[in-house]
Parts: sequence; structure tokens; C-alpha cells
Amino acid sequence: MRIWILCLALLCPPWLAANPLPDTIDRVRGAVVAIGSYKKTASPPANFRGTGFAVADGNLVVTNAHVLPSSLDHEHFEYLAVFSGQGEKARVRRATVVAEDPLHDLVVLRVTGPPLPAFRLGKDSSAREGQEIAFTGYPLGMVLGLHAVTHRGIISSITPIAIPQNNARQLTARLIKAMRHPYKVLQLDATAYPGNSGSPVYDQATGELLGVINSVLIKGSKESALSTPTGITYAIPLKFLRPLLAEAKKK
Repeated sequence: MRIWILCLALLCPPWLAANPLPDTIDRVRGAVVAIGSYKKTASPPANFRGTGFAVADGNLVVTNAHVLPSSLDHEHFEYLAVFSGQGEKARVRRATVVAEDPLHDLVVLRVTGPPLPAFRLGKDSSAREGQEIAFTGYPLGMVLGLHAVTHRGIISSITPIAIPQNNARQLTARLIKAMRHPYKVLQLDATAYPGNSGSPVYDQATGELLGVINSVLIKGSKESALSTPTGITYAIPLKFLRPLLAEAKKK
């Protein structure tokens, strides 16, 4: 009987194998939030800027630093906001910055309200080329309502954030900075959109966090010599988030 089951498993085509991703999405969806600002007197009151996700105790939220608004209208009570939940059940929470890493474009926020479901962190060495990943976020913002969207793919490469340029005219301030402080990023074969900035990249089977989507700024360094943008997506590896979380937990 065991031999027959083994033979059946070996003959079973990949498309008949169990797909863990739907269950994984169900587990992680509650940890994914929208990032923006909120001003009650504005129309609309919510201003969407990107995606984030909860970690640690559920009251810490990670996103890209460039997602945060450059200024807030405090005179009219505008505040940094995190939007949790889905659709009509969405809830707005106040947020404050507790730790920031400009070099890797990461920031950790502390949010008010009950703890959110939190992502489990993978190991720093668990991201591998060819690994099946997914990321969940808000590529269209709130245009279609607060409903998270998931994209899937693989880690195509673990590659330097910047490569030397043959022409000095291609050297921008951002590129020079990236070359002075080189580090490797995850290159993905799934397409992210502007609203996906700050989305969690996770293993399809386990749901463990592997990195943070950041195509907007990385492309400015990695693909600076290209005249037209590509469909390649990049993410900041998890290891750069750990010291930031350690700092945030102390505050």
C-alpha cells in the first residue's frame, strides 16, 4: 500500500499538488495594512501612500521610509495613519515613528488600538534564489476600496543594489551613495506597483517574512542606466530590518 501511494505521488503532475498559498494568505492578510495620513475635514479624509505590515507585538508596523508624508497639516489635525482591516470593516489608527533607517529606506511605526496579527520573521539566510515567494499589499491604493492584493513569483536573484557605471554622466547622488554603502537586495520576477511600496515579501508555504518591497528607490540605483523602466521588482532583505526592530522595541 505504501509503495502504491509513493508511486502515485511521483506520477502526480505539479499542477495537481496541493497549493499552500491560499491558506498562507488567510494567515497573513490581517497583518497587512495601508499607510497614509488622515484629516477629518478633507475630502476624502484618507490619503493613501503605501503598504505596511505588523510585526513583533502587533503594535509595530514596518514600511518604507519614502512612503511617509513629507509633512502633515497639524493645524487642521492631520495625522500619520495606518488603515487596518478590509473593505467596510477598515479602521484608521494613529501612528508615530519610533525607528528609521534612511540607508535601507525602512521605518518602524507604533500604532494605537488592539494588537494586529503579526508576521513571523524568517531566518536571515532563508531567502534563496528560486524560492517561491508572494507579497501582499495595495497596488491601487484605495481606488477600489481597502482590499489587499497578492502577487506571487520567485526570488530571481540576490544582487547588489548598484553596479558600477561606465559613464560618469550616469552617476547620480543616489547611485554614488548606494555604491559607497553597497548591500544586496532581492530581485523578484513578480510585478509590484507604486502602492506596493512597503509590502511584506514572504515564503508561499510558511508565510515567514523574507523582505520588504522597495522597487521605487532601488530601481533608481540598480537600473540607473536604463532609459525605460522594467517590470523587475526589488525588496530589502529581512536582515536589515532586525536592528531597527530591536531599536523600536526599546521605545
